[in-house]
Amino acid sequence: MIGIRRRPPVEPALDARAFDLLSLTMACVLGVHAVHLPWWLDIALALILAMRWRQRRRHGSRAPLLLKLPLIGLLAVAVVFSYGTIFGREPGSALAVGLLVLKLLESETPRDARVGVSFACFGLMAALLFDQGLVVTFVVALGLLPALATLQALEPAQPAAPLPRALLPGLALLAAAVPLALLAFVLVPRLSSPLWGAPNPAEARTGLSERMSPGNFTDLLTDDSPAMRVTFDGPLPAPELRYFRGYVMWLYDGRTWEHAQMHRAGGVSHSPEPVEADSSVTYRIDLEPSDRTLLPALDVPLAAPADAQLSPDHEVFAKQPVRELRHYTLRSAVRYRLQAQLPQAARLLALRLPHGFNPRTHALAAQWRARYGNDDGAIVQAALSLFHDGGFRYTLVPAPLGRDAVDDFLFGTREGFCEHYASSFTVLMRAAGIPARVVTGYQGGYWNRLGNYLLVRQSDAHAWSEVWLDGRGWVRVDPTAAVRPERVSLGAAAAAGDQLGWTQRGWLGALRNRWDVVNHWWTEGVIGFDALRQRGLLTPFGVRETGTATLGLLLAVGMALFVALGIGWALWRRERPEPLRQALRRLEARLGRCGITRRRGEGPQHYLRRAARALPAQRSELERLMNRYLDLRYASDEPRPELLRQFQRAVREFRPRRVVK
Repeated sequence: MIGIRRRPPVEPALDARAFDLLSLTMACVLGVHAVHLPWWLDIALALILAMRWRQRRRHGSRAPLLLKLPLIGLLAVAVVFSYGTIFGREPGSALAVGLLVLKLLESETPRDARVGVSFACFGLMAALLFDQGLVVTFVVALGLLPALATLQALEPAQPAAPLPRALLPGLALLAAAVPLALLAFVLVPRLSSPLWGAPNPAEARTGLSERMSPGNFTDLLTDDSPAMRVTFDGPLPAPELRYFRGYVMWLYDGRTWEHAQMHRAGGVSHSPEPVEADSSVTYRIDLEPSDRTLLPALDVPLAAPADAQLSPDHEVFAKQPVRELRHYTLRSAVRYRLQAQLPQAARLLALRLPHGFNPRTHALAAQWRARYGNDDGAIVQAALSLFHDGGFRYTLVPAPLGRDAVDDFLFGTREGFCEHYASSFTVLMRAAGIPARVVTGYQGGYWNRLGNYLLVRQSDAHAWSEVWLDGRGWVRVDPTAAVRPERVSLGAAAAAGDQLGWTQRGWLGALRNRWDVVNHWWTEGVIGFDALRQRGLLTPFGVRETGTATLGLLLAVGMALFVALGIGWALWRRERPEPLRQALRRLEARLGRCGITRRRGEGPQHYLRRAARALPAQRSELERLMNRYLDLRYASDEPRPELLRQFQRAVREFRPRRVVK
């Protein structure tokens, strides 16, 4: 017997409505990833998506194979050319998003659309590898709505609905999933490190550096992302005391200042410089990840927190790089005398200048020394007066400097920001024979009254000088304040003015500062909910540590409660008369009062036809009601709300007049 080979059934083509929703889903994925993709890839993928949507809507045909294959190869080459590899978080995401958009070129059947939606949901979740903030998480959740609407549009006999109405079922599903997601978030045992081994997105933000060259703070000064948040036990220190010590820089090569901890000469003490504190303050810092060991501290810290150490220059360093939100408590002296006696080795290091650089600066310093003799304080004031009265200008976009950078700045451009002023002032002091060094850190911040903390942004990065004066020790001198006092009294944003981005100025900048308290709560409560905090979940109830077995038991109980609630809700929905059936019963009641009662086992169609024969004057009206009911009941899984409301209104307005015997 010769068998007959049956052809597989041909899958129907993807209709225009489902393709539109699928395109919107792809666009949402591209939009979520756009901020960390190369700009040229964003533009290219957006153009491909728009052209494919237009081509499908106009011609309804597949994209040619000769177009798809070269685009896939070009995408891989472009990713390798841009990143140097296709492996890793950034290149992997770029490749995945590109392939997802190219998948649209061959999406012609419901099966293709379902594959594309599954891949799109993965792409949306991958965006959380870069940022887990509140806004991004909310946007990713909203990005699921068109994906769910696409899956619903693929179901048979689904009537076309306006886009907002098509998104409502997905929104209801997300809302229903929130309690279950919250339960899983709290009770599913957490790993000590991410399963995928991806680094924290903030690791790429280095913040302060161990080296400083005039001009290299520009990117940092225009970056208004949070650096740390500071909570004080007592009153908020005055603006002129809000200096957060970072790196102390001793070495200078004519262009660049460098942190000298690893280069300290022999004979220099390795214990912290002695400090006499007149007043101190205790505070807590929540430091954003920086991938550095530096822990900024209010000038000048008296001791290091746990798992950290205090350097000879009163810098605070953690034993491991800060790769996640770090909390630490410190006590600092805000009015102090630091190192009243300066050892000879430290003095020589604080006077060292490279040979053959900045001759005009050396000449000016020599003039001051000749004029003021041994009065080092008068020389310091002369330098500050030069900055205040010499026509200097504060700007974030200064002119470039040449080989003799300090000469060019003091006698040429006379424009710059804190790095320029701190560097040139320190060189002037050393040239005049006064020990001096550069300190970088943060200054200022925004006091958030709602959160009761001081918000310090990366744009609050600052550089100042310390000079050693006989009998006073190391004294902080901020030459930038001589040029632009607003930098200290009002903050970096006030000093920079219109040179900052529009999001950092005026009412919008103030709104972003206030919004930070919401981000802070999200970071503390959600992102910061780690395995350690989970183990202490039941501490308020007398349980010292919540183990995995306890968490599993609580999770099982919670899941059982959710299942019970779901079953109860389903049974309640089943017993509750649906609106369409309620409307039909109302119509039956009105007809029954006229003597037309529905017989046992009689269907609604036969019943309404019999009623139409009994009421010939209202026959057409009853037939319209019958046809509407049949369409609503059997033409689709769920009747459209507007059609259901029309039927209910028609039933309310129907008034039977008489019965023909």
